Amino acid sequence: MLHKFYPVVPDAGWVKRLAPLGVKTVQLRLKDAPPDEVRRQIADCLEACAAADCQLIVNDYWRDAIDLGADYIHLGQEDLAAADLAAIKAAKLKLGLSTHSHEELATALAAEPDYVALGPIYETKLKKMKWAPQGLDRLGDWKSRIACPLVAIGGITVERARAVLDAGADSIAVVTDVVMHADPETRVREWLRAVA
Repeated sequence: MLHKFYPVVPDAGWVKRLAPLGVKTVQLRLKDAPPDEVRRQIADCLEACAAADCQLIVNDYWRDAIDLGADYIHLGQEDLAAADLAAIKAAKLKLGLSTHSHEELATALAAEPDYVALGPIYETKLKKMKWAPQGLDRLGDWKSRIACPLVAIGGITVERARAVLDAGADSIAVVTDVVMHADPETRVREWLRAVA
């Protein structure tokens, strides 16, 4: 089961820093790494997570996630189209999917995911998004349409956490508010207190 808050981090070094703080779920979003590095990073993350009783969500690299025994795989819509869902299900990996529109939600639900992510909820600095901020009302709309847990992502700070959860999110995935923070460890502790 996903924790109410989880950081989304770029490499295993971040997992090793944050998992021991009491984080119960963490997502590895590794970008543009060669295959050997992908496997090494996932393996290092799994080791750090096992030591901290934390579950790992691997972004995109579903084959490696299966081979190395990750808990979850998270796919964007483009990656979903290319993924072998039967292999993912056979490996007993839990599946999370990104959504930004009603069409994408329909595509996601057809894949029978273990959770659906909606974003960006607020304006985000992380990457150029073709999607406008979804807002809190859209969270409530999504929650009424799905049976699985709903993850909110995008521009969410610890100060906004309560409003996001009250709007219908079961969990909040956080990138910038942790990895760009001047003191990420302290910020993670603030998040854990906020969702406790």
